[in-house]
Amino acid sequence: MKQDATRNAAYTVDCEDYVHVVEFNPFESGDSGNLIAYGGSNYVVIGTCTFQEEEADIAGIQYKTLRTFQHGVRVDGIAWSPETRLDSLPPVIKFCTSAADMKIRLFTSDLQDKNEYKVLEGHSDFINGLVFEPKEGQELASVSDDHTCRIWNLEGMQTAHFVLHSPGMSVCWHPEETFKLMVAEKNGTIRFYDLLAQQAILSLESEQMPLMSAHWCLKNTFKVGAVAGNDWLIWDITRSSYPQDKRPVHMDQACLFRWSTVNENLFATTGYPGKMTSQFQIHHLGHPQPVLIGSVAVGSGLSWHRTLPLCAIGGDHKLLFWVTEM
Repeated sequence: MKQDATRNAAYTVDCEDYVHVVEFNPFESGDSGNLIAYGGSNYVVIGTCTFQEEEADIAGIQYKTLRTFQHGVRVDGIAWSPETRLDSLPPVIKFCTSAADMKIRLFTSDLQDKNEYKVLEGHSDFINGLVFEPKEGQELASVSDDHTCRIWNLEGMQTAHFVLHSPGMSVCWHPEETFKLMVAEKNGTIRFYDLLAQQAILSLESEQMPLMSAHWCLKNTFKVGAVAGNDWLIWDITRSSYPQDKRPVHMDQACLFRWSTVNENLFATTGYPGKMTSQFQIHHLGHPQPVLIGSVAVGSGLSWHRTLPLCAIGGDHKLLFWVTEM
């Protein structure tokens, strides 16, 4: 490992606005380029990026904007649909957003004439997480400060509704068993729901508050990670409902937790945007210290590349990308 873990982004892309959220498409979209979406104060940009780690004849990063969608209000969250395909004719771009007006917008585009969106209304407070059902993409789940988790179909109808004990902070869908949903609450409880029985089947406890973000490890679904207070926490759900491992990580309170999509021991955390200069870190469960500390003045959003150990966060008029060794 490198001795000096603190470093600047490997690649940057300039943007027209402060970037509030960024999401790599986690699904195979039928194209060699990687779809990425980012949200600003009133728009969403869909682009593709290819890195020199994938194609030797590229110097650094090759980025191209495919389309900008007017949004009219600040974008707080973005979730990709598995129905997105670049190799179909016409191509299909499908994603949803959560926004400062407490509404979900479902966008569909063929990157030509068809650019539609549908508004899903029902939450009465800020939406902190949303995700598509990963196999067919015919439903999506959202969690909110209004103490609910809601499941929606693509028509905008609610098909299920779970009352939570505190604000819902994160929601994840099991990649294979699509009747299983994970919901993390601010009070430190993470529950797993059976959508067929519409009831909770398992819960984990962080014993720390506030829990701000949790993520299901898709490479090993027995692993769950979260940030609560200043710490990151890791559970093995086969062993205990309490964390197996935890470590203090951000002095000014931790904000986001995301597992790598390519390595079950690799994950990233961020601190609160704008509080301190180095508030993005990549961790490996085999190492006592962060393997990478990203130095960035302000940053929000956090997303891993689908096939590389590469992380993106949003910054002030920038997308920032860090690469780590496996």
